[in-house]
Parts: sequence; C-alpha cells; structure tokens
Amino acid sequence: MNSSPILVVGPSWVGDMIMAQSLFKFLKIREPDRAIDLVAPAWSLPVIARMPEVRRGVVLPLAHGEIGLSKRWRLARGLHKENYGQAIVLPRSMKAALLPMFAGIPRRSGYRGEMRFGVINDMRPFDKRVLNQTVKRFLALGLSPGESLPEIPEPSLSVSTENQERLVRDFKLDTGKPVVAMMPGAEFGPAKCWPIEYFSELAALLRDQGKDVWVLGSAKEKPMGEAIASASGAQDLCGRTELVDVIDLLALARHAVSNDSGLMHVAAAAGTHVIGLYGSTSPGFTPPLTARKTLHYLNLSCSPCFQRECPLGHLRCLRDIRPVDVLPDIVAK
Repeated sequence: MNSSPILVVGPSWVGDMIMAQSLFKFLKIREPDRAIDLVAPAWSLPVIARMPEVRRGVVLPLAHGEIGLSKRWRLARGLHKENYGQAIVLPRSMKAALLPMFAGIPRRSGYRGEMRFGVINDMRPFDKRVLNQTVKRFLALGLSPGESLPEIPEPSLSVSTENQERLVRDFKLDTGKPVVAMMPGAEFGPAKCWPIEYFSELAALLRDQGKDVWVLGSAKEKPMGEAIASASGAQDLCGRTELVDVIDLLALARHAVSNDSGLMHVAAAAGTHVIGLYGSTSPGFTPPLTARKTLHYLNLSCSPCFQRECPLGHLRCLRDIRPVDVLPDIVAK
C-alpha cells in the first residue's frame, strides 16, 4: 500500500469541481490513509474545505487560460518537498500537466491531450464510448490500468449549521415553510437557460401553494433574481452570498429547480431534491450525481447541440418545458 500523498490537478468550473469529489471519495475508499491535496482556483478553496476527503487545497495563482510558466515553476518547487507519489491531472491541457512535472512527481496520470508525451508518463486511453460522462472521465484516472469503472460515489458536501443560522437571521428567511430554491443562471450561455418568465410563473404558483422560494446565483444573475422576485414575491439572494453560503442554503431547501449549471451540482451534493432542466446539453453527459433528482429533457432532433446560443433561434428544447410540467415534481414530493 502506497502511503505517499496524491496531488490532483483539479478543474476550473464549479460543476466539474463537485463531480471531481467522486474521484476523491473513491481514492479514500481504496486507500483511507493516503492524503489527497488538490490544485485548484482560489474561488474553490472554501468549497474544497467542505470535502472531507481532501487534506488541503493548493491555489494556482493564475488567471483562467494563463500559461504562467514562472509561476508554475515557483509553486512546483514548493510542492516538491511534499514527496507526492502520484499526480492525477484532470484537465487535458498541456499547461495543467506542467506543475506535477516541475514538482518532480514520479507518476503523472492523465489522458492524451495537446501532445503531453513525457509530461504525462502514465497515459490513459480516452474512449468516449466508455467514458461517456464527465464524472467517469475523472474517476477512471484513479483506477489501475485496465481496471473497470466502479459504482460512482455520490458527491456530498459538509454543511455548517452555524452558518445556516447566520444566513437565516441576516436575510430574515422563513424556514417554517417548505423551501424551493431556484437557480436561473448558467455560466455557459443562454442556450442552457430556462426562460425567466417560466421561473417567475413557477415561483408564483409555488408561493400560492404556501411554499417559500429563494433565488440563488452570483451577481451576474442579479437581474434574473430581481425579475423573478418582482413577479412572484420570491426572495432574491443573487449576488448576496458566497458559494459556501449557497451550499448551506441549499441544504435547507426541499427542492432545487435549476438549469444544467454548477449550482445544480452543488444542490445535488448538498442533499437537495434536484429538478434539472436540460436544453443545449444532455443529462446523459452531466447528470446531477444524486438519486434525488427529476430531470426534464425533451431530446429534440436538434439537441443536444452543446452551443452557447440556440443556432436555430427558437430554444424549443427549453421553451417547450412549461412550468405546469415542472410543478408536479415539487407538489408530489
């Protein structure tokens, strides 16, 4: 049994970071005493702190897309003394693989990508038919060569009851009613976004049935939150919380209605019943990793297109999912 720690080079997106926890869980199941450190963007450190499998997060002080060879070299020299036995590189870019090589980590596992021969010295085959989900691609890098994929461990983030109490107090939230969270944004683009008027209509229906509705998102989603709140009386919390606050708020919610976004995966890991709305993307590729989910996907002939904006201009993949189609998922549970 190898006792040397593992360094994982993590992804840059919220949803991918949550799905990567399945890999961390698997590694700890297999070798409970082996420490896992995670190279990650600064924004993700508070979230990583909610993953008990990870010993510590290591900030890579680079802007998105920046090569930063000198910065990677300096960070690698500091990591060299940790005596990592293996690095697992989740991104497929060359720059992501440089840090473990600079740190002198003897085994560097990853997929072929951007001519990484030698930089990645434990090169794994990339079969899209077998690795047909993002989480499977992450999990497979924790296996021995030729080993079959195991059952996928579900992500589960720890929750702070102390922070929950603070948030309820500061925002004057009503937790005496069943809470439905709504996440109307998606960083990828508008082809992932259920119409705001549909979120507003659903929120109004839920409020009429005695449920409280919280709209969650970043400052970018503030106009969406304001529109939903204005039309329905929902509580707009967009831009007023940190990402770890959203974890704790989602743990208080009974349901979460969400586009295919990072916050959908956060809701799944917080233990909430997820109602996922899929348009330009596919629930087969990035499903919420929880048994507590209800997914809406029309599987039109033009979808999934994986485009940021609808190339046909009609967005029927989402517009044809009506609020009355989603309402029974909440009322019946």
